[in-house]
Amino acid sequence: MNVPHTDKKRVVIIGGGFAGISLAKKLGHLDAQVVVIDRHNYHTFQPLLYQVSTGGLEPDSIGYPIRKILKRLKNFHFRLATVESIDLRTREIVTDIGSLTFDYLVMATGTRTNFFGNQSIQDYALPMKSVPQALNIRSLMLQNFEDADDSDDLNERKALLNFCIVGGGPTGVELAGAFAELKRNVFPKDYRHLNIDEMEIHLFEGSDRLLPPMSEHASKKAAEFLKNLGVQVHLKSMVKDFDGKLLTLNDGEVIGTKNFIWTAGVTGAAIPGFDTSVLIERLNRYKVNAYNQVEGYDNIFAIGDIAYMVTDDYPKGHPQVAQPAIQQGELLADNLERLLEGKPMKAFKYNDKGTMATVGRNKAVVDLPRLKFGGFFAWFIWMFVHLMALVGFRNKVIVFFNWVYNYINYDKAARLIVRPFKPKK
Repeated sequence: MNVPHTDKKRVVIIGGGFAGISLAKKLGHLDAQVVVIDRHNYHTFQPLLYQVSTGGLEPDSIGYPIRKILKRLKNFHFRLATVESIDLRTREIVTDIGSLTFDYLVMATGTRTNFFGNQSIQDYALPMKSVPQALNIRSLMLQNFEDADDSDDLNERKALLNFCIVGGGPTGVELAGAFAELKRNVFPKDYRHLNIDEMEIHLFEGSDRLLPPMSEHASKKAAEFLKNLGVQVHLKSMVKDFDGKLLTLNDGEVIGTKNFIWTAGVTGAAIPGFDTSVLIERLNRYKVNAYNQVEGYDNIFAIGDIAYMVTDDYPKGHPQVAQPAIQQGELLADNLERLLEGKPMKAFKYNDKGTMATVGRNKAVVDLPRLKFGGFFAWFIWMFVHLMALVGFRNKVIVFFNWVYNYINYDKAARLIVRPFKPKK
């Protein structure tokens, strides 16, 4: 890897997600060379991926070039690469474009979709962890509607118009609500010769309630909102198999569908090279201390979803959401500066600012530390928080005007099959 030689310390950050970017942004005054490595040249605002999947936003509204975000850093380099392994003996990162040595390494690799070892589901289900995957969902949805509009076979049409989402967490709930809004407000106008009532939306959750990480109040409200939108919610339902056409549940029920979306879980995107003693194998997360140092290493750190930090308040590690990642990144920037100056580091303490999920037009749930509510005000708060959290003024403006247009016209404008998706046969 061609990175200029330096006499200064080299800090390598793997990952341009919330954790990696929040760390890098605050390293402007660090007396070191900063290198960011990511397999995409942009940062993705993942909480709004579901809107790309359902035609509410174009992908460039929620993506922002990493080089542009970090352009004010003095001694900064970005490399578009996939990290293959880490050689701890030589302090070397091995990538598909070459190797690079480091003095300090920060792993902010986030998570990837967890299929829990089910190969058939992995082969045929559609995950939603990246912009390309979100575009796959959008393309397949629209392609299937086009095929249904041209089909005389009732069973074929039902399979094409049957949307099955596995995972009742925030992503699954938001996706189900967005599909329901399309069914109610958009598709009847686009496909006037189709019986839109043939479109069904199923949401499967293995536990006894939706939104397991949130409060009982939020779970009940979300279920109520979805049922009012016509979503069929299946609790205590586990998917056993999917072959591209038929979905099989653990109780033996079989459902025909050509739209199968998997949001049921994630696992850490760990990098080969570490001893298994520092890795929570079941979760693929690195054990870290209160300063985000990987167990046994004083110059290697893990932050965000990949980090497993046990505290009195969070005995099972911090939740894998944006806020812990952002806060850990910001503190580590300060701690790296302290480390280089020979000062003691500060321990991390998570400031829980609350959790929220939207279910559809004028419908959301919000859990704050001392207050829990749902409905229109929660939806307004959700929109404001997400709008302000977007990177870049341009993205904020584009998303705001898209939301205003969608709200006034009951429409979603980004219904384009730009890159047709070919499902496995």
